[in-house]
Amino acid sequence: MNGADARSRRDDLSGRWRSSTKRLILVYGAFFVAWTVVLIGAIRWQTASYLDGIVDSILEQRLRFLSSVERARLPALLAATTQLDLRGLMASGLFDAQGRYVAGDIDHLPEGLAIDGVVHPLPEGVQRISGERASRMHAVALKLDDGSVMLLARDYRVVDQVGTIIRSGLLWALSLTLVPGLLGGYLLSRGPLRRVRRIETAIEPVMRGDLGARLPVSGRRDELDMLAAIVNRMLDQIERLLGEVKGVSDSIAHDLRTPLTRLRTQLHRVQQLGDAGDPRSELVERCIVEADALLDRFRALLRISELEDIGRRAGFGVVDLGETLHRVHELYVPLAEEKGVSFVLDAGTLPPLRADGHLLFEAIGNLVDNAIKFAPYGGHVVLAAAADDGRVAIDVADDGSGIPVGERDAVLRRFYRSNASGAAQAGGHGLGLPLVAAIARLHGYAFSIGDNAPHGTRMTLRCWTSDEWEPTHA
Repeated sequence: MNGADARSRRDDLSGRWRSSTKRLILVYGAFFVAWTVVLIGAIRWQTASYLDGIVDSILEQRLRFLSSVERARLPALLAATTQLDLRGLMASGLFDAQGRYVAGDIDHLPEGLAIDGVVHPLPEGVQRISGERASRMHAVALKLDDGSVMLLARDYRVVDQVGTIIRSGLLWALSLTLVPGLLGGYLLSRGPLRRVRRIETAIEPVMRGDLGARLPVSGRRDELDMLAAIVNRMLDQIERLLGEVKGVSDSIAHDLRTPLTRLRTQLHRVQQLGDAGDPRSELVERCIVEADALLDRFRALLRISELEDIGRRAGFGVVDLGETLHRVHELYVPLAEEKGVSFVLDAGTLPPLRADGHLLFEAIGNLVDNAIKFAPYGGHVVLAAAADDGRVAIDVADDGSGIPVGERDAVLRRFYRSNASGAAQAGGHGLGLPLVAAIARLHGYAFSIGDNAPHGTRMTLRCWTSDEWEPTHA
C-alpha cells in the first residue's frame, strides 16, 4: 500500500472516532455554560428583587414624610425635592380633589394607577412637564385629608443598569474561564490522540500477519500505556500459540512427505515390475495417483506456510507485469484449448511492480487455472489488467457457475471446497485460492472475489506500483 493511501486510511479510521477527552471537554463546557446562565438569572433576579424593595421603601418613606407636612408647605417641598434630585430619578405631582394639577413635575395622574398608598409598577412610565418620559417606573398615589392627591414616582433605570452590569460581569467571567479551559483541554487532548495514531500505525503490521510487531509504550505509565502493555502481552501469547500450531502443522506435512515419496516410489517400481496384462496394475496406478495428490497437498501446505513468513519481502525486486501476464497466457492456452475454453489476454502498457516475480506468476497462474477449471465447455476466460492512479488491477473472469456470496470468504480457507454446481467435478484439494491469498498478503495486495456479469466469477488482484510501494505500509 502506498504511503498516501496508508495515511488516508489511518486518518479515515481515526476520523470515525472522537476523543473521549474532547467529548468530556464539550460536555463540561455545555454544563458550565448552562450553569452560568442559571447563575446569572438567579443573581439578577435576587438583585432586582432587593433593589425593588429599596425603591419601594424609598417611595413609601418619602410618601409618609410628605403626607405629614402642612398642605400649604407641600408644593414648596415638592419643588425642593425635584431640584435636589440631580439625576432625575424622582418625579412627583400634587393634584386637587378634581384631579387638576397643583404642583410638581408631573402634570396629570397616570391612567390605571390605584390611589391606595401602595407602590405599583408603571411599565409605560409617566410623562414629565419637561417632556422627558421614563420607560419604567414605580409609583405610589395617596389621597390626603383635604381630598387632594399626591403622586410620587421613581425611575427604574438604576435597577436595570445594575442587572446589566451583573450580567456583563458574569458573561466576561464565563468567557475568561470557558475559552482558556476549552483551548487548554483541546491542546491536552492532542497528545493522547497522537499516541493513539502511533498505536494504530504500529498495529498495522499485526493486521497484516506480522505477529512480531508490538505497540509502543511510553514512560508515562498511564491508561494508554496500560492498554498497550495488555495488548503486547496478548500478542506474545498469540504469537507463541500460533507458532506452536504452525510448527506442528509444518512438521506433520514435512514428516509425512518423505514416507509418502518413498511409498510412491515403491508403487512405481511394483508397477514397472508387473506384467502388462496384470489386473493389479490398474489398482497400483490408482494408488500412485492418490499418493501424488497427497504429495501435492503437502507441498501446497508447506508453500503457504513459507509465504506467511513476512521476512520474504527483503527479496522483492522490480517485475515486468506485462511480460508475466504473457507468460501465464502462453502456459495456460493449451489447457484451455484442451477443455474447449476460449482464453483471452487483455492488457495494455502496464507499470512495473515491486514484487517477487515467481510468486506473482504463481498467484496469477492459480487464478487462471481455477477459472479454466470451472468454466463450462465452450466458455470464456479473460485475463485482463489495467493501471489507474499508481495501482494495477489484475482481473481473471470466467462464465462458469460462480461462487456464492456466502462462500467467498470460506474458499480462502485451507481445504475448503465450494458446494456450487461443478465444484465437485472440477476436483482440486482446496489450496489454490488460499495460496493466492497468502501471496497477496505477503505483497500487501488486495484480493477480492466478485460476480462476472451476466454470470460467472471475477477474481481481482489489486497491486501497487514500484514507485508507490512502501514495505512499512503494505
